[in-house]
Parts: sequence; C-alpha cells; structure tokens
Amino acid sequence: MRHVGVCFAVLLLASLGLAQAKSGAQVPLRRIDQATVRDLEKTVPEAMKKADVPGMSLALIKDGKTYWVHSFGVNNTTTQQPVTNDTVFEAASLSKPVLAYAVLKLADVGKIDLDTPLTKYLPGTYDVSGDNRINQITARIVLSHRTGFPNWRGDGPLQIYFKPGERFSYSGEGFVYLGKVVEHITGMPLNDFIKKTVFDPLGMTSSSYLWRADYEQRAATGHDGDAQVREKYKPKEVNAAASLHTTAADYALFMEAILNGTGLKTATRKAMLTAQVAVDPECTNCTNSEPKSVSKEVFWGLGVGLQKTPQGESFWHWGDNGAFKCYMVAYVKQKTGLVMFTNSENGLAIREDVVEEVLGGEQPAFQWAKYDTYNSPAFRFWAAIKDKGAGVAIPEFQAEMKSGGISEESMNTIAYRLVGRKNYADAIRIFQLNVADHPDSWNAYDSLGEGYMDAGNKELAIQNYERSLQLNPKNSNGEAMLKKLKANAGQ
Repeated sequence: MRHVGVCFAVLLLASLGLAQAKSGAQVPLRRIDQATVRDLEKTVPEAMKKADVPGMSLALIKDGKTYWVHSFGVNNTTTQQPVTNDTVFEAASLSKPVLAYAVLKLADVGKIDLDTPLTKYLPGTYDVSGDNRINQITARIVLSHRTGFPNWRGDGPLQIYFKPGERFSYSGEGFVYLGKVVEHITGMPLNDFIKKTVFDPLGMTSSSYLWRADYEQRAATGHDGDAQVREKYKPKEVNAAASLHTTAADYALFMEAILNGTGLKTATRKAMLTAQVAVDPECTNCTNSEPKSVSKEVFWGLGVGLQKTPQGESFWHWGDNGAFKCYMVAYVKQKTGLVMFTNSENGLAIREDVVEEVLGGEQPAFQWAKYDTYNSPAFRFWAAIKDKGAGVAIPEFQAEMKSGGISEESMNTIAYRLVGRKNYADAIRIFQLNVADHPDSWNAYDSLGEGYMDAGNKELAIQNYERSLQLNPKNSNGEAMLKKLKANAGQ
C-alpha cells in the first residue's frame, strides 16, 4: 500500500481494502500529493529503463489546477541533451481535442452549427468525388468519429465506408476535413485561428500546429523501439488531427480549461463530455465490420474519449505518431488528471504504470486502445529476437502466439521492426506465423504482401495482396499496392 510508513497501518489498510472488495464497495481514486511526486520520481525512471523510453514529460492536475510538472531522461540518445519542462513534444492525436475545443467555441458564437452538413460551409464534394454521403457529415459526426472515413486514406482515394452517423470508427481524416471547414468559415489559416481562440487565451505559449524557429532547440527527437534516433517531423502544413507540438505544461492548461469549463458555454461543455456513441469493444478503426456489441464503459464525446467507471466519468485520449507516444486522462467531478508525453515508439508501454501510480481506478480505455506493456509477452518476444535471433525466440513464444497473448497487431509491429532492420527473412517468417494464426485477417495478408514486396519478391507479394482483397474488397491500400506491383511486372 502506497504512502504509509507504519507496518500496522499497512496491514490495517490492506484489510480494509480486502473488506471493500468483498463487500462490493469501490476503492476511490488516489489523492495526488507530495507522496505521489516522490513515488513518481523513483518509479518513472525505472519504468522508462525497462521499456527503453529515452525521455518523458509529465504534468499532474489536482483540483482543476496544474499541481506538478516534471521531466525525465533525454530528448535525444545521441546528444544526451536532457528533457526539461520546456521541451516540446509531438502531441500526435492529442491534436484532435484541441481542434474540437476550437470548433465548440465557434459553435458558441453561432459561426457553425454542429448538426448542419459541413458541405453547407465548404461547398463541393471534398475528396470523395461521386459519393453524396459526404452531404450527411456534420461537425458532431466528425468529432464523435462517425464519418465512415478510414483513419488515413493511404495511397488510394478517400472513401466513405458506411453511412455517416451510423457507428464509431476512429478517423484522422475526419478532423483534417473539419479543419479545412474551419479555415473556410473563419477566413484564417487554422493554426492562426487556434492560436487566437485557444492558445493565447489559455496561455499555451509553446504550442503550434506548425514548426516554429524556437523548436529547433527545444523539440525532443523521436526514437524507435530500440531507442535509436528517428528523423524529426517538422510540419510545414497543418494537420488538424496530428501535427500539434506542445509541452506537458501547456497541454495541462488545456485540460484545466475543460475541467473548469473555461471558454465554453455550460451547455457546450456538457455536450463535449456527453457520450455521443459507444465504441466497438473489438476495434478502433472499424470501417470494415459492424460491431457485434458495443462497449458499456468506453464512449466518444465531442473530440474526446469518455470512460464510465465506478470511480466516476473521465475524458481521455491517446496519441501515436510512431516515434512519439502520449496519453491524457482527467476525472470531471474530481478535477484531477494527468498528461504524459514521450519521445519513443515504446512510450505507451509505461502508460498503465504511470496512471496507476497517479490516479488508480479502473481504466477500460487501456483494454480498448491496446498497447503492450513493457513486461508483456510481445515485449519479451522482441527482446528474445534481438538477443537470440528469431529462430530461437519463435519456439519459446509459440504458446503465447497461439493463445493470443501476443496479438496479431503486436506480431505485425515486430515484423515491421525487422523490416526496418532489413532483416527480411525473419520479418517474413513472423508475418507468415501471423497469417497462420489469423487466416481470416485481411490485414495479416496485406502485411505479408508488403514484407514480400520490400524483400523484392513481387510474385508472392501479389499473391498475398490478392488474398487480402478477397477477404476485404475495400482494402484501398492493398488495391493500390497490387496495381503498382502488376504495373511494374507488366501484367
């Protein structure tokens, strides 16, 4: 039990906790205090070392105010420059709640109606030529991820996969579209508009969707799963869904605004934090399948995920730009929460440890937006591959693969890491195992096709892309790759 130094007190509290569990009573959220800070200063570096995360910045919110901001590790494993509280990170999909807040401010002044089709504001068919369903998409539908768009269009044209508003499927493309609508309504570049309506009023002086000159000295560098430096993305154009750069302290100010209702009408803030749709428990990007059931704990509001748990309702979001990972969660009634930014592909592997240490409570979003923890079978499998080679590691972890302890997505991630190392033989072997364990997965065949393509085996690449398209005729990426391969092969 945390924060208690007397053995008798530990035993007493443990007994009380056991009694609460037996009686069905719920253990409340942890109370953020100086003991929390002391524990984090010890446990976070340990978790970062286990997960191979070079750098991290963390902000805690208590009673609706930023309580503590602290940074750990280095922003670049080559230079060893330390992360500080002024270090700027890629916010990835934490960009989306900020755009949502800006759109809701527009709604408050009557510049946009959340239920009016966006084509009324931005004439034309956008990028979905010939599909009249674009006329059904509203700001509310975008903000609650019900557009029918894929997350990203890939190499093919943008498509609408189901009737807008019908169900949930996470989409960055929807937010890009909404950002262009906002520019048309306001007559301002999106970053300028958000600076004027969000960053400046909230004091977020380090935040921008575009690269700034001062970021050259302040920005963290991203790293792959082996803590190797990746090329830094410096956005010259706004991506409303993913290009925000910010600090933990700045983003905590934004979260304060949501918790305290700053800048929004009461009814508008309430709508933001009201469930618009329940998610499919089995997937985040669900364009190709209708849900067999819907979650009773994880929902989407307007721009933010929502959790309903015995500890209360919370809003949350995660961010994944590959070499940068981040997470935020806050409880509305208690006005408590945190935001963490990391400069590592492994950053979300320590998410559960950090949230448990700070807040505790049930976090059903972890099981929905799945990421392997640093002590998971997938992490240990990758460590074994690096240490012993795939030939030795595969038999050791065969049971975890068969049981699903190492997921289809995790197997793909491991195989792509091997592709990145140009170890095509082992990568293809992992892709093949994934296909064998998931023979009905179009994505497994798509990935195996890509592995063969990268290895230069066009014939087998074509065969696997064709199988992927048989399983999912709407796989636009597979269709585009297949056309490219056949054109190069003269077919």
